[in-house]
Amino acid sequence: RPVSGDSGIPLLESTVASGAFPAADRTGNVSRADVADAYREHVLGFLERPADARRLKVVVDAANGMAVVDQAIWDALGIDMVPLYFELDGSFPNHEANPLKLENLRDLQAKVREAGADLGVSCDGDFDRAAFVDERGEPIGSDLATALIAGELLAHDPGKHVLYDLRSSRAVDEYIRERGGIPVRERVGHSFMKATLRAKQGLFGGELAGHYYFRDNYDADCAIAAVIEILNLLWHSGKKMSELVAPLARYAKSPETNFEVEEKAAKMKELEAAYADGRIDWLDGITVQYDDWWFNVRPSNTEPLLRLVCEARTPEMLEAKMAELVGRIGEPVDH
Repeated sequence: RPVSGDSGIPLLESTVASGAFPAADRTGNVSRADVADAYREHVLGFLERPADARRLKVVVDAANGMAVVDQAIWDALGIDMVPLYFELDGSFPNHEANPLKLENLRDLQAKVREAGADLGVSCDGDFDRAAFVDERGEPIGSDLATALIAGELLAHDPGKHVLYDLRSSRAVDEYIRERGGIPVRERVGHSFMKATLRAKQGLFGGELAGHYYFRDNYDADCAIAAVIEILNLLWHSGKKMSELVAPLARYAKSPETNFEVEEKAAKMKELEAAYADGRIDWLDGITVQYDDWWFNVRPSNTEPLLRLVCEARTPEMLEAKMAELVGRIGEPVDH
């Protein structure tokens, strides 16, 4: 089962610190196996490329990380791949291997436009996360990518639960329903997503961080499977990536914004009192929902930070509500 701060990590920490390891009932053994071929076969099982599919041009920014390791998988996808930073280098000389930061997408965006590509993929260092840009080089929010992948999977397997991170746009919940799925709003964190996906016998789940979880990948995340499902969607729909994303651009949404707050619990209780007329829940921090807008404020587990996400019906309303919330929480910080 997934291990988190709520389910085992503190016990593991205290055991290691004490050095008091319990004796095993029996002696274990070590076996070695090369699983590369089995892994490739498993991952490529997600591929559904029609025989007459158009040849997609895809720019992949490996960020000098682990996405470079198994070239055989990329070669088997039936795409014209334009590699970017495919030299393995743990010093990450070109940019930070974090696809969530827009500044790390700039080279990918430029290359997509220069190459006339259909899609751009940005990989993180260990390639368990991915982010996407459309054929114009415009970034696609990972919440909207979650919705699109869910729609592709639900076309083959309707009526299943699909999980989404509670920071996601309302459009995600709406789209999952429209595509015949049952949306499940979940707190942030891979251990929670995996546990709930398993408990619900769900089909798929996605987080704003760029993690994508698949029932058919043992309820675990798999970035290359997410890339493959986006390719499947492009092939099956015959549309451009921007055309697929456009119906999901229903609201104006802020990026996650950080605030330095020492008394995090007290500040969230202040927000609860100030917005008592909204629909409030404490699934992960405080979420307050109104018909035309909503926000979530959740605490960092390791730093004196509160993290805010806000979404509204219009950009003008978003600007006004963000100003209001900043006035209540404090000045944002850049970390």
